[in-house]
Amino acid sequence: MTDLRAAVRAATRRLAEAGVPSAETDAVLLAAHAMGTSAAEVRKAMVLGATAPAAYDSLVEERAARVPLQHLTGRAGFRRLELRVGPGVFVPRPETELVAGLAIDAARAAGEAPVVVDLCTGSGAIALAVKDEVPAAHVYAVELGEDAHAWAAQNTEATGLDITLVHGDATTAFPELDGTVDVVVSNPPYIPLGMVPIDPEVRDHDPELALYGGSDDGLAIPLAVAARAASLLKPGGVLVMEHADTQGESLPAALARAGAWRDIEDHEDLTARPRATVAVRA
Repeated sequence: MTDLRAAVRAATRRLAEAGVPSAETDAVLLAAHAMGTSAAEVRKAMVLGATAPAAYDSLVEERAARVPLQHLTGRAGFRRLELRVGPGVFVPRPETELVAGLAIDAARAAGEAPVVVDLCTGSGAIALAVKDEVPAAHVYAVELGEDAHAWAAQNTEATGLDITLVHGDATTAFPELDGTVDVVVSNPPYIPLGMVPIDPEVRDHDPELALYGGSDDGLAIPLAVAARAASLLKPGGVLVMEHADTQGESLPAALARAGAWRDIEDHEDLTARPRATVAVRA
């Protein structure tokens, strides 16, 4: 039997050698998953001389092969929620919590019972976060990928949050809501064609449908989604859209040229990189 402290230290070294940037954190979280407990409890158990769980080494080797941590644990934290994720769905990122926050702020400012639409919902992260933090909101979400839609449905059921989730194309979704929506939020595919992500977790495991923006500048799909948002929103309604850190000027400029938007502003994430554009329907 292996001492838990020694096992976690060895796992941290193994993951660091494999290029995992958060090696120590991942080593602890994998131990927590294998033990069915929290990271805090793992750290206590390390001090108390507990034994490493039997499945730990195999989990560490999978992570060293750059299988996403969230695929191994089946869970991803997002704002106040814990979501179910796995193969076939884009793993929600910390930077997207900013995007959700901007949508939540816009929903709160819209009135007592705002109508919010999440186009390209993926795991359902943004839509469910909005409903969780703005309970009176009427939240709608659409996802094109079959696997991702299934994960979003699981998360909707698991959280018990009442949203309307449909399987379909974001560029044609919810025609019955045209001109009535207060906030549209989207984290669309936006990676330029030909630019392959460096991180193996993204390149090899996130679905291509959720990654590539359909053109050399990566903006073809985002702009098609924005056009749908323009139809959905009432005058004065708000669009919140995530983008690549290289699109902090190009996406606002493209929205300005479209003529449907005013008060276009770009927002940085916690690492001071351009991350989301907010625009008001003219």
